[in-house]
Parts: sequence; structure tokens; C-alpha cells
Amino acid sequence: MQTTIANLKKGEKAIIKDFDADIIPLKLLEMGCLPGNMVELLQIAPFGDPLYLDINGSHLAIRIETAREIEIDIIKK
Repeated sequence: MQTTIANLKKGEKAIIKDFDADIIPLKLLEMGCLPGNMVELLQIAPFGDPLYLDINGSHLAIRIETAREIEIDIIKK
């Protein structure tokens, strides 16, 4: 099973590993959601969607369906 942004817990950090560029909105790519960049889960909305992230200094919210498509490597503390 692959680890995705949707698997992150609040405060966890990870490195973006891979994703299908056809599924990810262009706006996310423009805001730094690219392989090799660091992502941190800042907050989860009350019903679990959307997720509020910090990706290389850009704060953005993404839907859980999109988060499930972005593979990551979690950074161990």
C-alpha cells in the first residue's frame, strides 16, 4: 500500500514522491506541489475534508480525493 498525503497526521511532514499529473489540478503544481518538495499537514477540516497543508511555504487546502493521489515518504522524527 502506498502512503499518500491523506495518510498524514496533523503536524507530520513528508516529501512528495510521485503523482499522476493528469489527476492533480494545474494550480497545485503551480503552488509547489511537485516531487521532492516538503509537505506538512497543518489542519484537518471538521468533517475530514479538505486538508490544510504547507507545501514549501505555500499554504493551501486540498480535497481528500486529491490528497489520496499524491504519494509521499513520511519524514521520521
